[in-house]
Amino acid sequence: MSGDALADLDEQQRAAASLLRGPVCVLAGAGTGKTRVITHRIAHGVDTGAYSPGRVMAVTFTSKAAGEMRGRLRALGVEGVAARTFHATALAQLNFFWPQLAGDTAPSIIDKKVRVLGQAADALRLHLDAATLRDVASRIEWRKVAMRTIEQDAASHPQGLGTLDAGKLADLMRAYEKVKDERRQLDFEDVLLACAGMLESEPRVAAAVHEQYRHLTVDEFQDVSPVQHRLIELWLGGRHDICVVGDASQTIYSFAGADPRYLVDFAQRHEDAHVVRLEHNYRSDPAILDVANALMRGRPGALALTSTRAAGPQPVVAAYEDDAAEAAGVAAAVAAQMAAGTSPHDIAILYRANAQSASLLAALAARGIPATVLGGKRFFDLPEVRQAVMALRAATVAPIETSFLATVRDILRGLGLSDDPPPAGGALRDAWEARAAVLRLAEEAAAGTTLRAFTDELMARGRDQHEPALRTVTLATLHAAKGLEWDHVHLIGMSEGLLPISYASGFDAIDEERRLAYVGVTRAARSLSLSWARNGGTPERPRPRERSRFLQEIGTDTVRAADARATSAARSRR
Repeated sequence: MSGDALADLDEQQRAAASLLRGPVCVLAGAGTGKTRVITHRIAHGVDTGAYSPGRVMAVTFTSKAAGEMRGRLRALGVEGVAARTFHATALAQLNFFWPQLAGDTAPSIIDKKVRVLGQAADALRLHLDAATLRDVASRIEWRKVAMRTIEQDAASHPQGLGTLDAGKLADLMRAYEKVKDERRQLDFEDVLLACAGMLESEPRVAAAVHEQYRHLTVDEFQDVSPVQHRLIELWLGGRHDICVVGDASQTIYSFAGADPRYLVDFAQRHEDAHVVRLEHNYRSDPAILDVANALMRGRPGALALTSTRAAGPQPVVAAYEDDAAEAAGVAAAVAAQMAAGTSPHDIAILYRANAQSASLLAALAARGIPATVLGGKRFFDLPEVRQAVMALRAATVAPIETSFLATVRDILRGLGLSDDPPPAGGALRDAWEARAAVLRLAEEAAAGTTLRAFTDELMARGRDQHEPALRTVTLATLHAAKGLEWDHVHLIGMSEGLLPISYASGFDAIDEERRLAYVGVTRAARSLSLSWARNGGTPERPRPRERSRFLQEIGTDTVRAADARATSAARSRR
């Protein structure tokens, strides 16, 4: 590897990356260069001879994050680090050791619990609808990541679930486990539990893992569940070479078992831990961070973010008469940003619940603004993208008489890419945007690239989930937006019942909603608008709403009210 892995890091980042022996805890606020610190720390360890790449394990929560980590390490000249998700790491270990222990291949993994639950319910002569089966599947997931037995779960939830009393629910859970056992199948959570059980019960397996992996890094440590924390302890095996990185203010998966106390209390659990705080934000303008800091002031583990950027526009708050007016007003604001030269892919509209997207899509389409809802199929799994990659791959075996770029353009045109896009809204426009993104990747390819090299790159990007940016406005729930950023963010639905959501009750649940709002705010780089509707329901039967308590906590010093005339104009265009 050439160059200094600590070069171009700021003082806080360099302090974290220089600590090569654990335990190390990096409290990394939004936009402070978390992944940069993780990868440069590993590269520095390899560069100095402290680490051998093959003995480094780095775990995170999504395949996309793991792919980004591997890509950045490759760019730093580091190959061979086991950078995977928790589940991929555990599954790899199960698949490797299971044949040695059992003399057979590891069980297969079921992809949908609901189908197996339905079969278990039929065996018990329980007639349950799909919604109830999904709720039971969620309860099973929570029980397992919390490392609770069926009996413990029944005792802690004596009310049962929906139409199922506690006894029938427990019977259904047992029947579900029986069906899996008879078919030699594991579910997603079983992978973690089975790996933990294997490491606990088989000393030679634990010894082999400890010998292979000497240095452990855990990303997004605030989202670790009890079973994941137990796995981390077993992977360590009493050693201390661990670096954890996270931000307690971005814990938004408590419903999936995440417990931020593992991060907040890390220094108490490890008395010799080095703790480094990353609070220099490189993403957002100062005024946006004022809103973020106001939201989290006084919360456990909160960091005080400071911007490295020049002052930008003050965030705005707009109140609308109803949801349709809010959607129309936000669409008008987006149209104005695009008219001023902003690319649509630099704009996002964020919300708490999926149901809020429908009126937004209609309002944007009415103005001819292309939009993509985040959380659907992955880009490289889209049928039109798969078709394009296959067609490009097939063309590599035929003699090419035109230039690389002309060949790509001709193939994509043959598949339906036109010079002018179809109208916004609908499957035709979505397919056009996907093919256009493939063409842009070809246009951005290095000079002299061959068609074969380009298709190899497309396939590598697909494996790492390194997706290109579509030239569309992004619509996303706050959960789906985590880890992403846009120049301009519109955060809608800032009213009681939407954010915080109506079913959030009690201090902990409301605090999680506050963290969701914080995640939404910190996605914005240049501008931030917050909005809410005074009425829900229908025009015939409106239901009055109150502005979110989070707007009140933010206060009037950090935001300004939107121009009332602009608000009225947006309403009048409905």
